[in-house]
Amino acid sequence: MTDIEHPETFHGLPVLTLPEPGEQHAPPLPPADSVAWRLDCLWNEDNPFAELWPRFLDSVDSSRVRALLIGPWWHGEYEHLGPVLDRILADADRFPALRGLFLADVISEECELSWLEMTDVTPCLEAFPRLEELVVRGCGESLSDTDTLSLRPVAHDALKVLRFESGGLPGSVVRAVGASRLPALERLELWLGVTHYGGDATVADLAPLLSGGALPRLRQLGVQNSEIQDEIATAVAAAPVVARLDTLALSMGTLTDVGAHALLEGQPLTHLGELDLHHHYITEPVQQRLRTTLEPHGVRLHLDEPDHWDPEYDETRYVAVDE
Repeated sequence: MTDIEHPETFHGLPVLTLPEPGEQHAPPLPPADSVAWRLDCLWNEDNPFAELWPRFLDSVDSSRVRALLIGPWWHGEYEHLGPVLDRILADADRFPALRGLFLADVISEECELSWLEMTDVTPCLEAFPRLEELVVRGCGESLSDTDTLSLRPVAHDALKVLRFESGGLPGSVVRAVGASRLPALERLELWLGVTHYGGDATVADLAPLLSGGALPRLRQLGVQNSEIQDEIATAVAAAPVVARLDTLALSMGTLTDVGAHALLEGQPLTHLGELDLHHHYITEPVQQRLRTTLEPHGVRLHLDEPDHWDPEYDETRYVAVDE
């Protein structure tokens, strides 16, 4: 897992991990609506989620909780997210103020991204109709459908931010987003990953999202961390949705001069406030063309040093986050 850390803030609130039971000198808990609450079971064998969750409900006024992060939910023997999510959803009516939910705030020291076995996350949107931000990290590589990330087309009037961080995002999830009715969605971020970890999404799967019709309020789009980043850039270069974006991220993938040329030769990008292309394989002359074309118009262009790649020897290009 690369460049992933526990967030210090979430949904505009500072993150606070619920203290362990009996922790000495722990200060009083802050007001429930003043922080984003993070639950973590990994480092205390006496703190399984089955006990942590009711303790959280007893310690904090859940009716005022605005943001919740689920960190490592296991201790010892790993289990997939499904049973934990079932517990949370069973108490959904106790969280009328919940606006931000982060499933699997986990870093590589705790569990690799590709090992995080997920579940169907559609019920989160169904159970929390006022949710404004949903972040899902991981996917799972189990042969069981119940242990793998899934999403069904859904209608949700309040959701503004949707982010899937994955080393292998199923194409079915991308298609479900495109088939959903999300009239308030302003930011969408999809880490597509690689086929080795189940990332089988295609440019065709992205078509409804790139058409501009599916998400009428979208202003920030990220289609990232992909081994088909050149194909994505070529599609984006002619995509109607781009004309109304403020920020565009095609970063973390295998973008080369091919994709960069497509962006330069496609529709103008000079209206963007930000174009993120970090972690790329673009040569310096083409990087310079991007700078001279976009930066004079005020576009904040994120271009770091390219990863090494020698096509003469067919060296493999890597995405930023896979395992």
